[in-house]
Amino acid sequence: MPSSSSTARASTSCRRCHRRKKRCDRTLPQCETCIHAQVECSFLDDDRQVGTYPIAYVQGLETRVKELEKQLSVALVSSPYPNLQPDHDFDQPIINFATPPDTDMSDTFPFATPPSHSRSDFLVDELKRLSLEAAAERHLGSSSGLSFAKLTQAVLRRLSPDKAEFVFDDTPDESTEQYDGPLSDPLLDASTSLWELNNSFSSPCLFNQLPLSHVMEDETTLADLQFPDRAHIEYLMEFYFAHSHTLYPIIRQTEFASVIWRVYNNPQDHLAGSALWMFRIWMVLAIGSTTHCSVTLGDESESVLYYNKAMVYFEDALGLGDMAALEVMMLQVSYSFFNQVGPNTFFLVGVAARMAIGIGLHSSSSYANLPSDVIEYRKRIFFSLYMMDRVVSIALGRPFAIHDNDIDIEVTPTSPPHPKLSLHFKLTNNLQPFTDTTTTDDPTHTTDLSIPLHILSLRRIASEITTALHSPTNTSNQDRNKTLQTLHKKLLQWRRTMPFPLPPTPSPIPHLTSAWFDLNYYTHMTMLYRPSPLFPSLDEQKVKVLATAAAMAIRQAMNLHRQGRFAYNWLNLLGVFQSAVALMYATLARPDELGVVVRESKVVEDLGLVVELLSVFGRKFGVARRLERIVGVVVGRLEGYCSGG
Repeated sequence: MPSSSSTARASTSCRRCHRRKKRCDRTLPQCETCIHAQVECSFLDDDRQVGTYPIAYVQGLETRVKELEKQLSVALVSSPYPNLQPDHDFDQPIINFATPPDTDMSDTFPFATPPSHSRSDFLVDELKRLSLEAAAERHLGSSSGLSFAKLTQAVLRRLSPDKAEFVFDDTPDESTEQYDGPLSDPLLDASTSLWELNNSFSSPCLFNQLPLSHVMEDETTLADLQFPDRAHIEYLMEFYFAHSHTLYPIIRQTEFASVIWRVYNNPQDHLAGSALWMFRIWMVLAIGSTTHCSVTLGDESESVLYYNKAMVYFEDALGLGDMAALEVMMLQVSYSFFNQVGPNTFFLVGVAARMAIGIGLHSSSSYANLPSDVIEYRKRIFFSLYMMDRVVSIALGRPFAIHDNDIDIEVTPTSPPHPKLSLHFKLTNNLQPFTDTTTTDDPTHTTDLSIPLHILSLRRIASEITTALHSPTNTSNQDRNKTLQTLHKKLLQWRRTMPFPLPPTPSPIPHLTSAWFDLNYYTHMTMLYRPSPLFPSLDEQKVKVLATAAAMAIRQAMNLHRQGRFAYNWLNLLGVFQSAVALMYATLARPDELGVVVRESKVVEDLGLVVELLSVFGRKFGVARRLERIVGVVVGRLEGYCSGG
């Protein structure tokens, strides 16, 4: 048994434990589960795994290496055999063991840098890296856009004079201004890149401004941590309820405000001893802080501190079971959309979904004989979780955790009595509708559920799109076109019936502006029209629709950026890059008219906007800097066609 001072931990479970869904202690070089089972652990031959070692152990290794280097140097100098002298014509790598790898300011894993070689699969690799660093492990499905990225990679060769593969060298290029030079590619071999990115949200490497020391707080620091001042609490609460609560209304706002001020004014209040309430309070502060930082690109250390404080109460709160435990998991999901300090998003959503189904929240029969306020609360929780599941599963191309066919709680529109869209959830047995029973005098805290309900309707359309496109059942071209047109009309109707007017707020909330709804409309239209199993190849009309949708999605993202209302999280980074890939494909899909298309469209300007956005993303995500250079190279090639080249 290795001593605690030298125990190393892998960042993820071994393959056997993962396959068997067993808890893995992640001990290197072999986990205890495999040792007890007397089987070989995958860690033994996995040279792509990332692990953590105690500082004292690493320092001891460094000291030992230095001693051995000195002994080797003395032995070589005193050797009577000249042939044993080192060959000075061979470039030996210089390793500075006194300086550890920069784990705080890089989003790459500490693998040895391979020899420079050309790469022709950069779009595929970067999409894999972007998706997997963001949210989950081991697998990307078709709806993630991976196959589409491969197709776009193939048509990019049309920008090469000899129609060869569009390739980049691995020679590092620190300049982000010169796009026609070689492009840095931090990935190793294409066949292994998918597995190099599997530590996901369990590692802080994606958020390169977060030092590792800021992620794991000392227990004494957390025990002594007190609430911030009242004004700051009010601001974080305002941002949470205007931002995250509007998307996922899972907290009873009035009750929460009452409790937090009771505990704030009287630390001896009995609710200060409630693990569930203390977890709620600190998580709301953490989510409010991290969502604010996602828009302002501020420092995340405060958010992480509050998150770690909340986790002090996590186990006790989770142990309450049922709805309390489900709410605890969903607050973690909400936080993980913006910050990867905790477990990965897909894992959290999956656990929460199974808990919800186990409770029976998807079935109308479980609501029988319950008070109206309990019905209200449970439906908010369930449909918020449904939306979370659709966002994450579609982004990663994973199976849905909650299936539409299993839900017998229907969402039905009523006739809107005024211009603002009026929707409610209606149970099949005519139980209480999904309406907001909370009130507030603060005009920035809208209690009208028209916005989250309208977003829910978009998630349901996205679910239909994913099912129709990637699991097609229609065989005839006529049926497939009918499916496409039906989904197109649903998206168009969704955009036309958006809630209006949107509630005013002094905070930079993205989804309280019409540009956010436009962005989502065009993003989903892009997803609908890009090549898929339903339409592996596109005719000219579909290509034009795809080009327009992708370009408009990019422009709306820039519009939000210029308004100071764009959230720089992993979902939007993935969305911007996928829109860029779609625009590249649509532009290059007509090779005979390429020059005309480039000159008559605004593709160069639109991809230039992508470069600008990725440059801003690069302040938070290291991977965005690579994507910026990739798109910049394509822009440079297309500019040649603008000048008649």
